[in-house]
Amino acid sequence: MNEFGNLFARNLNYFIDLNNKAQTDLSKDLKISKATVSTWCNGTRIPRMDKVDLLCGYFNIKRSDLIEDRTEKQEEKGYYLNMETQQMLETMQINPQLKILFDASSKLEPSDIDYVLHLVERLKKEGKIEK
Repeated sequence: MNEFGNLFARNLNYFIDLNNKAQTDLSKDLKISKATVSTWCNGTRIPRMDKVDLLCGYFNIKRSDLIEDRTEKQEEKGYYLNMETQQMLETMQINPQLKILFDASSKLEPSDIDYVLHLVERLKKEGKIEK
């Protein structure tokens, strides 16, 4: 194993775990042999760039997330290592109206939150909100 192979494997395994996936999920979902995925995950081989791009699309990440040392980046992000949480926070930064909704919901009673959730579900059923 070489240093880059180990780095790639560590990053790939991180995103597999982060997304609650298994090597078999990648193999099935991306139509790549189990043996190939296994060699990527144990660092004995690294994929071609087209496969790196395929993995990036699958995990909704950048190439640099797989091929650069993520150790410092993980520490900078603190406890927002969950990709879905991180994406929600970034969306709220871009759209201040969503932040207002979040702030308001944190001050609501549980029954009021249920009311809003039912309203959103009704809007989804009526096709006014994409699912």
